[in-house]
Amino acid sequence: QVQLVESGGGLVQPGGSLRLSCAAPVNIFSIIAMGWYRQPPGKAREQVADITSGGNINYVDSVKGRFSMSRANAKNEVYLQMNNLKPEDTAVYYCNARDISGANFWGKGTQVTVSS
Repeated sequence: QVQLVESGGGLVQPGGSLRLSCAAPVNIFSIIAMGWYRQPPGKAREQVADITSGGNINYVDSVKGRFSMSRANAKNEVYLQMNNLKPEDTAVYYCNARDISGANFWGKGTQVTVSS
């Protein structure tokens, strides 16, 4: 099964920063959107941010002004710069890609822990 590859998670103190990266395999064609999701312990998965092929970016309200998503189109890679991290940002972060047929592809996730 085709799978995305995330990297960049880790342990950081409150107020710190992390940068997540995600690479989609070249055999996923016609990607129309990529996004970041997260699943805190004991909670449902939620969308954090997404970016369309046209460059439109959307963020969940809780991360606006702190997180920034970007994309390197030529490489099918996306990044999530996370600043001023808070304990409530602790979660497993997943990368998602959606192709023109509506199929969704996921990574295995990377753990982000914000704790002093």
